[in-house]
Amino acid sequence: MNSLQLRTLPGLSPAYLLLRPSPRIQTQIARLYATQSNIGSGPQTTSSRKKSITILSDDGRVQWGDLSRGEKVARATQQSFNFVIVLAGAVLTGGVFTLFYLEVLSPNSKTAQFETAVARIKDDPECIKLLGDRREIKAYGEETTSRWARNKPLASSAEKDRLGREHLRMHFHVEGPLNSGVVIVHMMKPLDKSKFEYQLLALDVKGHSRIILEQASEKPNVAGALKLFGIQWR
Repeated sequence: MNSLQLRTLPGLSPAYLLLRPSPRIQTQIARLYATQSNIGSGPQTTSSRKKSITILSDDGRVQWGDLSRGEKVARATQQSFNFVIVLAGAVLTGGVFTLFYLEVLSPNSKTAQFETAVARIKDDPECIKLLGDRREIKAYGEETTSRWARNKPLASSAEKDRLGREHLRMHFHVEGPLNSGVVIVHMMKPLDKSKFEYQLLALDVKGHSRIILEQASEKPNVAGALKLFGIQWR
């Protein structure tokens, strides 16, 4: 059969006759298609993971049900360690905030008592007369030997007496245009109260008499609290 007869066969177009591959190429295409028959059917579920899960390499992408027993132990260990780290961080943060509140923000902190005592000194007419203009009065703590210290620490102490009452003692320096001196502070928290009360608030200036702003003996309620069975407790 020649090419002219092929062109006249019913059902065959000239394009098919020109583009039809040879029998050898058709065989190769059939074999290739047979070996790649699963193309487009989705990921193979039988393929194994290339890397096993360990404590350091686990990123949580693999589902819990797909883990082996050893890998489950590794993930549980990693999660427990992470939980301990988070818990320790929370405890440390809470401790820092608690300490900051007790030392600075609390009304009973030594910082708050220092600021209150300084305000009392600046508002007292006798202290102003001795130190000078209240706007120029400065208050500061103790001098330090460290040249890197930016703040001068307050000399203070806190303790409890035999009755369980809290005592706070401190002293700091004040300096004005006319003179400089030392402020003495002694406070006590009665058992039936939540705030400190003054036992002594005084200003000592060299060459002058002590100026007493607060003293426990001037308050009957405070003085009575210090006396028990006729004995004066200190």
